[in-house]
Amino acid sequence: MTEARNDYKEVPMKEADEIKKDDEVVGLKPKMTLFNGITVIVGSIIGSGIFISPTGVLKNTGSVGMSLIVWIASGVFSMVGAYCYAELGCMIQKTGADYAYIMVTFGPFLAFMRLWVECIIVRPCSQTIVALTFSEYIMKPFFPTCMPPDVSGRLLAAVCILVLTFVNCWNVKWATRVQDIFTGAKLFALGIIIITGFVQLGKGETQYFTFENTEPDVTKIALSFYSGLFAYNGWNYLNFVIEELKDPVKNLPKAIYISISLVTVVYVLANVAFFTTLSPAEVLGSKAVAVSFADRLYRPVEFLIPIFVALSTFGSVNGILFTSSRLFYAGAMEGQMPEILTMIQIKRMTPTPAVLFMAFLSLIYLSSSNIFALISYVGFATWISIGLAVLCVPWLRWTAPDLERPIKVNLVWPILYIIATIIITIVPMIAAPIETGIGVGIISTGVPVYLIFVKMRKPAFITTRLSKMDHFMQKLMMVCQPEKAAPL
Repeated sequence: MTEARNDYKEVPMKEADEIKKDDEVVGLKPKMTLFNGITVIVGSIIGSGIFISPTGVLKNTGSVGMSLIVWIASGVFSMVGAYCYAELGCMIQKTGADYAYIMVTFGPFLAFMRLWVECIIVRPCSQTIVALTFSEYIMKPFFPTCMPPDVSGRLLAAVCILVLTFVNCWNVKWATRVQDIFTGAKLFALGIIIITGFVQLGKGETQYFTFENTEPDVTKIALSFYSGLFAYNGWNYLNFVIEELKDPVKNLPKAIYISISLVTVVYVLANVAFFTTLSPAEVLGSKAVAVSFADRLYRPVEFLIPIFVALSTFGSVNGILFTSSRLFYAGAMEGQMPEILTMIQIKRMTPTPAVLFMAFLSLIYLSSSNIFALISYVGFATWISIGLAVLCVPWLRWTAPDLERPIKVNLVWPILYIIATIIITIVPMIAAPIETGIGVGIISTGVPVYLIFVKMRKPAFITTRLSKMDHFMQKLMMVCQPEKAAPL
């Protein structure tokens, strides 16, 4: 890794010159339509969260009524954040989303800390959580009366990650097609659950919709937002691939508004459906809420719901991998990650090294299968860094008022979002000091990493070794740098 630079050298490769056409440029291509953009967001958001987070939200709110309020508030909170991101995404149209926004606004150090949080905690940890949920649901029909073996679940999660790594390395269209298909599957599964919920409501099954036993401890309720917001995590993922979106000024805000509105309605109605049938005690005792729901209502075809849930999480793993690799690619373009991550596969036009790097980090997190502990780490790190990105909106209004803004939000929204972010990051420190302490510790490791590997000038023998390693990896993966890579 080197200090941020303004122009990127091209690594000459004879193979690239022979393979590409005269009018073809090696780089990321704008191939995604509005529909693809919607499926990327919906597919990234709707994964494991709606099927595991009801337990976490209810545990910290104490009552069904308060848990539904948290689900609605989480959706509104996400919409406000997405509204702010729409202005930033149309104003700074660079791959990397909030990393790019922070780089432009606050400079390389804070941008690196955002990148470090995403690389070390948020993205690989989120992908691991979703892959573990995939394995748990896909194995459930084979272990109907007991929990599946832990080792088998981890191995199957690893297979899920590796298969989708191959897809994302092979072809961008394959990756978006997987996203389209599995987004449809997850909406179909949730549609069945929601329709069933309406039927149950028609039968008068409303006995659990009360505020009895609501948690009086405000810190616990604040902690419930980690589980609720984790389920909405992914609303900003389209911003990470904006260079691959056709007509982003028009399609980015449309995709954001349509997707988050749809997801909020689906999430609230799905929770209503769960509580028409399952008591709070049953939800708290279940690691797979949709499976418990199906066991009660869908016999003898109850095995179909776990299969559809597994398909849902499979598509979500693909969405996280697809967008996260572009973040690492953007960080490498700024010299804040290894140079090899700037490379594009010359035949497939995919950021293969970045995809492989993301997969490697996700596999490391499979050493733990404690999903709720992982969610705590993700929640704390995510909302600190996203709050910093939203701060870019008022900051740039003050320091760069002449920047072109196709979308301009009312400053009330980013200010409210920043205040809410401070609350949901500070208050849970009291309720879960160990998990947040571990999160702070992991984030803090980014400071010495930045000083040693990015800021400090490295000796000549180290740079020579790194250069040789880069050339070896280039030849191995047949990759080279984009020919028209604009700096942030």
